[in-house]
Amino acid sequence: MRRRLPDKRQAILDAAVKVFAGKGFFRSRVSEIAREAGVADGTIYLYFKNKDDILISIFELKMQEVIRNFRNAVAREKDAVSRMECLIRMHLEEFQANPDLAAVFQVELRRSSRFMREYRKRELREYLDLIGEIIRQGQQEGFFRQDLPLGLVKRLIFGTLDELVSTWVLAGRRYELRTLAEPIMDLFLRGIGGEGDAADRRPVL
Repeated sequence: MRRRLPDKRQAILDAAVKVFAGKGFFRSRVSEIAREAGVADGTIYLYFKNKDDILISIFELKMQEVIRNFRNAVAREKDAVSRMECLIRMHLEEFQANPDLAAVFQVELRRSSRFMREYRKRELREYLDLIGEIIRQGQQEGFFRQDLPLGLVKRLIFGTLDELVSTWVLAGRRYELRTLAEPIMDLFLRGIGGEGDAADRRPVL
């Protein structure tokens, strides 16, 4: 069962996502978050130390929810390929459905020196571990290559998804992010090589 946050705390976090996405983290004021949440300015400090604390709490709680939901979903799939397809689709659909959250994750979090330098990002490691579990299963099942370092592959997959969402946000969300799920999966499984022997097409130097 999902742990319920106190209503005011959740309202503050939801309001902060909207304010940060609209005005940017540095230009946003705590008073604006309070007004959006429908609480007094002082109420914010009953739940959070400062604006950075609000930003990090957004990341922590949303990532915990994402990991929990993704784990439950991929566990229902029959093999590693299906599980990877499920994870990729859910990653893109999650941000497609929550564009304000996408802006906070992909832009505003990276502008926080405290988050980038001091925060340990435990939830991000857990997400990478989930990707790694699927890759390891796929290697055991014979679907994925076994000669590549696990750490490299899982970071390649996460980095690709992360960059795609960032590009989508910065481009003004002008296209459907979820439509990229199938070509991404195809790229992961088949690479960018053409048909035939690549060595035969290599230019002679």
